[in-house]
Order: sequence, then structure tokens, then C-alpha cells
Amino acid sequence: MADLGVLPGKKSLKTVKLCFRLPYYTQWGQSLLVCGSEPVLGSWNVKKGLLLSPFHEGGELIWSGKMGVPSGFECDYSYYLVDDNRNVLRWETGKKRRLQLPEGIEGGEVVELRDLWKDASENLFFVSAFKNVIFKDSWDLDSVTPLVPFQKNLVPEDSVLVHFKISCPKIEKGTSVYVVGSSPRLGQWKVQDGLKLSYAGELFWQADCVMRKDEFPIKYRYCQSRQTGNTSLEVGSNRELSIDSKSPPKYICLSDGFFREMPWRGAGVAIPMFSIRSEDDLGVGEFLDLKLLVDWAVESGFHLVQLLPLNDTSVHGMWWDSYPYSSLSVCALHPLYLRVQALSENIPEHIKKEILKAKEQLDGKDVDYEATMATKLSIAKKIFALEKDSVLTSSSFQNFFSENEDWLKPYAAFCFLRDFFETSDHSQWGRFSHYSKEKLEKIVSKDSVHYDIICFHYYIQFHLHQQLSESAEYARKKRVILKGDLPIGVDRHSVDTWVYPNLFRMNTSTGSPPDFFNTQGQNWGFPTYNWEEMEKDNYAWWRARLTQMAKYFTAYRIDHILGFFRIWELPEHASNGLVGKFRPSIPISQEELEKEGIWDFDRLTRPYIHQQILQDKFGDSWLTFASIFLNEYEKNCYEFKEDCNTEKKIASKLRSYSEKSLWSEGEDKIKLDLFDLLQNIVLIRDPEDPTKKIFYPRFNIEATTSFKDLDDHSKNVLKRLYNDYFYHKHETLWRQNALKTLPAILNSSDMLACGEDLGFLPSCIHPVMQELGLVGLRIQRMPSESNLEFGIPSQYSYMTVCAPSCHDSSTLRAWWEEDEEIRRRFYKSVMGSDDVPPSQCVPDIAYFILRQHVEAPSMWAIFPLQDLLALKEEYTTRPAAEETINNPTNPKHYWRYRVHVTLETLLKDKELEQTILNLVRGSGRSHPSAGGADGSKKPQVTNGQV
Repeated sequence: MADLGVLPGKKSLKTVKLCFRLPYYTQWGQSLLVCGSEPVLGSWNVKKGLLLSPFHEGGELIWSGKMGVPSGFECDYSYYLVDDNRNVLRWETGKKRRLQLPEGIEGGEVVELRDLWKDASENLFFVSAFKNVIFKDSWDLDSVTPLVPFQKNLVPEDSVLVHFKISCPKIEKGTSVYVVGSSPRLGQWKVQDGLKLSYAGELFWQADCVMRKDEFPIKYRYCQSRQTGNTSLEVGSNRELSIDSKSPPKYICLSDGFFREMPWRGAGVAIPMFSIRSEDDLGVGEFLDLKLLVDWAVESGFHLVQLLPLNDTSVHGMWWDSYPYSSLSVCALHPLYLRVQALSENIPEHIKKEILKAKEQLDGKDVDYEATMATKLSIAKKIFALEKDSVLTSSSFQNFFSENEDWLKPYAAFCFLRDFFETSDHSQWGRFSHYSKEKLEKIVSKDSVHYDIICFHYYIQFHLHQQLSESAEYARKKRVILKGDLPIGVDRHSVDTWVYPNLFRMNTSTGSPPDFFNTQGQNWGFPTYNWEEMEKDNYAWWRARLTQMAKYFTAYRIDHILGFFRIWELPEHASNGLVGKFRPSIPISQEELEKEGIWDFDRLTRPYIHQQILQDKFGDSWLTFASIFLNEYEKNCYEFKEDCNTEKKIASKLRSYSEKSLWSEGEDKIKLDLFDLLQNIVLIRDPEDPTKKIFYPRFNIEATTSFKDLDDHSKNVLKRLYNDYFYHKHETLWRQNALKTLPAILNSSDMLACGEDLGFLPSCIHPVMQELGLVGLRIQRMPSESNLEFGIPSQYSYMTVCAPSCHDSSTLRAWWEEDEEIRRRFYKSVMGSDDVPPSQCVPDIAYFILRQHVEAPSMWAIFPLQDLLALKEEYTTRPAAEETINNPTNPKHYWRYRVHVTLETLLKDKELEQTILNLVRGSGRSHPSAGGADGSKKPQVTNGQV
């Protein structure tokens, strides 16, 4: 053990000997230390914390350390995993531990704190999704029962006072908690004679027990006794408590972590807000429809409803705005989801008739985004004109305005300027291009001639807030989690880039390298974040964003969580996502290349275009294309002309070129061929300063003719540097980056956080997600294991959401019909049949796949509504391909899918509800089952005896 320290100014005889003790397995070069709020524990400076020493006991590695403290000492503290230089490698999650020594403990006595590492996955059950929704009854418990103050004279010399403490976040109301064990004080395994614990608040139970030293070692378990008479004990092996017989402590404080029980597993349904159909909606799903969806979820055994982003995306004023991940504002809600009928109780008859007529016109197969938006805003303006005075002066509106004016004023001003200048590109707004508070106040001034227009935007947001809040509260009462979506980016022409330009790198675009979805990579068009600037105010913009989301949601999905480790950054002039670089990343230096015998940097960074390549690509027309787009800078070697030397310039020139007859193969084909020429490079110069002597390898360099025509030595060197850049070099950098950005975001709210971790994954991703308590995503047809074609749901880890498909993929039915060979392999390898599979995903197939997922160990099984409807033949009449929500290969995809059946109809379909309910309940989701956490049987209680 560590040497005994003494608080400054205190004599050793008057100090309590405080011993920290924690079982924890470490790797070579790692240690544990304790850091806390008092100087003796470093005052939260980890470098000055108490370093612990390891020893082995009963097959466990125990870390321990001592120090001297005065009687009555109290502080907050936490454990940290550090390297040899005391750099933090990992820390405990959740609230800091609280230590308060009883006043009766005198100097010279030994007090042991026996703790267990606080794992992030266990602390998940203290977030709002569980605390305020799933287990809300557990948190509505009786008042705290204080412990009887410690009295030394009640602890004989041959005894030790043991303080038991356990957390039971999933406990049923009216349940009592006991400790039973081998000691007579613990009932000798008889529950009725065990030690009953008192409620200590925040779902912790505690009790003190005086135990004779000769009773140790003691075996014990915690158990729960319900009002119904049912008793359940912890799963797993017995807990054990031993003492050092030579120098036993007087007081042992056991922080025993969590009551060990079957891992809770839940199920949910996923559907975009715009896809919902009800009898009351106006051409698109509306916030108030969520109440019906919650009712259906409850009847089907679900505890979660997952949505896509709900923020306003009204950037272009056309159907392009249907893309829900391109936010105009990260706080404003989308007017598309407004129920105009609910704006007032006194809507005139002529407006009611207009609404009924619009309902008939807009009730199509898919969402007509432009017509629906125009109709809703037109009707809302008419109602606003009638009731604006009463609404804007109401106390409810005034409260809403005062709580939200920091984002509401800029949003309303932006909308006004967008419409006035007929563009969201704020660089085109003249003197309003640069935001300032002074300009803002003039725009939103009550004295301005356009003040009614400003107030209309306030009015719409106020009603959207009320309607979504009503549905969110309804979901909470029904014990259904409402799960939102946090987009990785914002539109470059948005309120946020106007108000906070310093937080964004406006000369760049965000995307992803080539992956499962797109061999050309993706370019989402969002500017990348200036994380260095965001860090200066502790990520205030992110914290405000999460605080706003938490008003409605108790869980959320972090879109493209890889972006918090590193982002795929593209120059602003790029069209697709192929020629980018990671940010942050460590470039390859010119010096590094020269040492390897690489000298011709112009050859490696310049598009490699010679006559043979042009002939192979364009055939007999190569000279025509060369004359239009290229210059010959030396014999048979070409470069792009100035007016078409970027992807966007090429696309623009193709669109404007008058001789369209030259494009016999189609403009899109020619554009891709020209892009291929432009991207035929091996190394990328620094986009911000091409004169810098640093380079980044182009993604998939081996596929380029530029690489193929190099000498073998150059190929070998560049392949090695390429593999290092993409697969090894940045693991520590990206881990450090994520551990700096993600905790600030996760700590901004108490929502349950899930991360979308599909695609090209560095090895640091999953360990960091596990460390931070982030739930990952598993899609069976997109396994994270490179050696598998299909994921194996039964082998998924607990900290995951499993799903057969998602909004970025085809539905289960569409996937089944897409490829006959894939279908055959799945039918044979997963379903175990050598027969010819049916050509369509019949209900039996859907049932098998859904059952695989509900039976998986994953914390959540969440199903797109389309996949659930595949369970019944009558809902599969619509062509499967029409049910796909997004096509990631098309950056201008129209997000317009609507479910072809109303929620009211689904609520009447008890047969489908029962089928789903049986699947969910039969898998043990949301309900206790007989097995232990490790598959073992629970300890049996017979006549009160374990």
C-alpha cells in the first residue's frame, strides 16, 4: 500500500487512517489514483492526486492507498486511470463520489472505502430516458431515511461497523431492499432475517451493520422484496467481504455499485416525422400525430419512438429543403410539422373550409413539400392576422419568448432577410451580411414597418413548441421515450453561420470518404466546425443546442459520431467526397517523402492526364473534349483550363455549354469522367496553403492510373504511407479529440445518447464510445466485422441499438428484392435453408429477421415502421422500393416518403399489434426474464431461504 500521508498542520495521532480500495485490472504502464475536492486529494488536479498501489487478493487485482484525515473529514472524489506521467487515460462517469466521515470516528482508527469503478453503461439508467420515463415510478419514492449517527461505544472492540450501499435504479415502487448473507447479522441467507436498507435518495439504499471480526470473510447478496411477496436476489456469484486480521478497520464503507440483475432491454419504432399519416394531418406528419404514434407504440409493446431531425430547413424555398439534416437553425422547429387546425379555437368557417379542401389536395402518396409548406404558411398567416394581439400579449407566449429570445430573435430576423433578399446566402445581404446585435435589434424593433413579419415567425415557433411539448409530455406519461436526432452539420447558409461565423470553417465542406453507401464518398455541403474556437467558451453553442433538444426529447441519436473524432473535410469547391482529408490529421511532410526517395511532387499532386488516358475514356471524341476542357502543357500531357479546374467549375461549364449535342453519352456521364480525370492524383497539397511542404494521400490511390504508372519503389513507399495515414497514424490524436469534444456535449443534458457509428471506422471509436457510455448502432447487412457478410444479432454487445435497416438504407422488403444472390446467401447462411428463397419478403421472412433482432443482447431493438408493416401481407401492396426514405448516393434526394396507412387504421389492427407485442414480450424486452445477466439462472428463494 502507499505510504500514509498526513494533512498539513495535523499530528498523526489525531488523524483517521483513510484507506481507498478498488478492484481494477490495468495494463502495463497504467495506474489508478484518487483525486478530489480537498488539497490532500489534489483539489481536482490529477497530477497531485493520491496514487494507488496494486496487490492481488483472491484472484483480483486490488488498488489501494492510505492517507491521514481529521475526524469528520468530508470531500468529493473520483478515480482516474493514468499513465506513468499521470496523464488521464480514463475516468469514472456520473456524479462525483461523496465522502463524509462520521464524527464519532476518532484519531488512530482505520476507515476503509471499498469502491467499485463507476462504469458508464451502468450510469445510463440515471438519464432522463429511464429516470423520467421508463422507471419514473421508481424515482417517486418515499422520503429519505437518515442513518442513525455513528456511536463508537456501540461498536465493540471485537467488531467492525460495515456501511452497505447499493443503487437500484430499476426498482419497483413499494419494494424493500435487503442484504442477506452468511453472517447471523445478515440472516444466514434467510431473507426475512436479513439486514433491511433505508432509502438514501436518488435510488440509493444504505444501512449500517456491526459485525464481529471472527465472522469474516462474509459472503452476501442484495435482494429486493416486493409488496406482492415476490423476492428477487442478485444474479451472478456471491459478493465477499474480508478484512486484514492483523490491522482490521473500525469502519468499512461499501459502495457496491448497482443491484445485479438481468440487463434491461427495450424495443422501439423509428419513422420520420414527415412520413407519418393520420386522418387529421395536412399533407405531412405533424407534431400532434405523435400522440397517436405513442398509443400504437404502447399497444405494440414499445418503449421508444425515434424520429429524424425536426429543425427548420427552409434554406432554398423548394423541395431541396426536404433534407432534414441541413438545418437553417439548430434551435427552430420546422413549420412543416405545424397543425394549423390547432392554432386557434376560433377559426372562421371560411378558413376551416380552406383547410378541408387542402387536406383533400395534399393527401397524396408522398409528401408534396412545396405545396404543403405554402399551404400551411398561407393558412397560418390568416389565423395570425386574426389573433396576433391576444396571443403575443399572453403570459404563455411571453414566457416562451423570454426563455428562447437568444435564438428566436436571430431566427426571425434571418427569415425576414432571407425572404427580403430572396436568398439564404447571407453573403448577398449587403450591410446585413455581417451579423451584429445592434443590427439585429433594429431588424426586430417594434417600431419597424415589418414588425408583423418578425412576429409571425415568433408566433409559428411558439405554436410548434406548444404542440411538440404536448406530444412529448404525453409520451412521458405513457412511459415512451421520444428519441431525437442531432445532425452533424448545419447548412452553410443558416442562422448559425450568420450569427457565429467564427465557429465554422466556411471555406470547407463536410462529408465522408467512400464507403458502403457511395464509392465516390459523400459531400454534405456543411462547413466543418472550428473546434479550437468552440473550445474557448467550453462549447457553449453545442450546450445550448442540447439544452434546447432536451425540452422535448429524453434520448437522441448523434448523427455521424465519427465527426467528433475526426471529420472528412473537403475544399468548398468539391462536388463529391472523394478528394478530401481528415481533420484533424497529421500530414505527410515533404522531408519524410524525400528521405524515402520521392522527389517529383508535381507529378504526384497534378492531375495525371495524357493522351492515352483521354482516348481510353472518350474514344474518338477525345480531341473535342481536350479542346474544350484542357490545355496541352507538354507533348501528350494535359491539364485543366482555369475555368474548369475544380469539380464545381466543370459542372458549371457543362451546364452552360451551348453545344449539348456533343454529350452523346449524357451530361452526368461526361461529368463523372471529367471528375475522374481531375481526381487522378496520388497526393493532395494543403488546401489552405499549397506552398506548405505537406501532403495528404488521396483516398484509394491504388485505383488511380497516376499511381499505377509509378515505379515499384514509389508505389511501395506511398502504399505504406497511405496505410499508415488511413489506418494507424491518428488513433491517439482522434481519441484525444473525441475525449475533449464529446464529454462537453454529453454533459449538456441528461438525455440518453446513442451514436451512429456506421461506415469507415478507426479502431479508437468503440473503446471511446464504451468509455463514455454511448450506445452504438448495428445494422445486420452492414456488419462492422470485415469477415462477415451479415451481422449476427445474437453476438451484438449490450451497448448497442440493433435494427434490420435504417433511414439511410433500403427497407427490409426492398433489400430482399434488390439482389437475388445476396438473398440466396442470407437464406442459406442465416436462415439455414438450402431451398430457393421466395422472391419477395413474405411475412414469415420478416418475422424471422425481426425475431433475431428482438432476441439480440442489444439494449435496444428499434425497427423502422416499414419493416414492422412487412409482418402483414395487406400492408405490402405498395412497391417496396417506394418505402426507402433516403438514397445516400444522391445528394439531391427528395425526402418525401409517407406511410400508406393511417395511424388510426393501425390502432384498430389488433392482429398486427398482438403479433408485434408477442415478439417483444417473448424476447424478454421491457420485462424481467428467468436468466441471469450472464445467462445463468437466478438464485432461487424457497420459503425465504436462498
